[in-house]
Amino acid sequence: MTDLDMHWREKWRTGSGPYEEWQKTEGIPVVKGFLVDDLTTVPVEPWRRMGGLGTFLNLDGAGAGLDSYVCEIPPAGSLKPQKHLFEETIVILKGRGATSIWREDGVKQTFEWQEGSLFSPPINVWYQLFNGRGDQPVRYWAVTTAPLVFTLFRSADFVFNDRFEFTDRYTGEQDYFTASGKALTPRVWQTNFVSDVYNFKLNPYSERGAGGTNIKFELVNNTLMPHISQFPVGTYKKAHRHAPGAHIIILNGSGYTLLWPEGQPRTRVNWRKNSMFVPPDQWYHQHFNPGSEPARYLAISWPGMILSRTKGAGDVDQEEGGRQISYASESPEILKIFENELAASGLKPKPLETWRK
Repeated sequence: MTDLDMHWREKWRTGSGPYEEWQKTEGIPVVKGFLVDDLTTVPVEPWRRMGGLGTFLNLDGAGAGLDSYVCEIPPAGSLKPQKHLFEETIVILKGRGATSIWREDGVKQTFEWQEGSLFSPPINVWYQLFNGRGDQPVRYWAVTTAPLVFTLFRSADFVFNDRFEFTDRYTGEQDYFTASGKALTPRVWQTNFVSDVYNFKLNPYSERGAGGTNIKFELVNNTLMPHISQFPVGTYKKAHRHAPGAHIIILNGSGYTLLWPEGQPRTRVNWRKNSMFVPPDQWYHQHFNPGSEPARYLAISWPGMILSRTKGAGDVDQEEGGRQISYASESPEILKIFENELAASGLKPKPLETWRK
């Protein structure tokens, strides 16, 4: 084993790998913990490389492969041109503006976005974000595969300056961000730009219970996959578990989520619009809506294109070999807690037979 190998082994052992070492050079805060209460109010500081303001969000459940950050563009300002080898999925939290995308050969295009837009710059292609308003900042949230890429290559120079072109993902098509998307399955939509995640049409998702609806997005041939789910007032979804990295942002509504490792006490997080959390590796998590409006959230995570089009173990009850707890098998305490929450708000659960199947 070389001295360099020994160096990085010791770094990983102490929780400071190549990605964390690079983060220190960026000069912006790093937020840790279990929950971000509101992404739109997280303090941000000047970010020299980006040309705006930002903060990293290294939440406990993110695992070693994914991470996120918030970035702010001052009124009438713009970020510096960027390109990199990691994937990045962006959600506009507030403001309006535009993004320019260009290749080394000079092919360039620009598309506009607004609050609620969802998109991903193609991997290793130049891009730049512009604030379209002179009276207010733009703020966005991005989930990236940077931790995985830095762990693999351990070189910021390579990550940001390699010139390889991924032509299987992008060749400069002028309608790349404006073409109509298409349905691959009833709940998988292939597109490169989602204008409004708050109002995008969802389809029935009976497998997770609660009379919920859902849609998954395949963006720019990425391995990361965003999905939106929504469920009605007075209901809650089945508990399930999966690998780490699913970054969840609440788009609308208020409620709470219970999370727990198998056989261990539950942790509760209360959420509202723009809250964000990440369930840890193989922790069960279960979402509850005792609020006054349907709860809608967006999750950005693995598994990628091929797995997205098939039914996964997270959609299957444990009695059938999956990783989901059926309503019949859950602790009776779950429903009792929820009914108490509703009563405190002067609400009643929907008739159980209509959603708790």
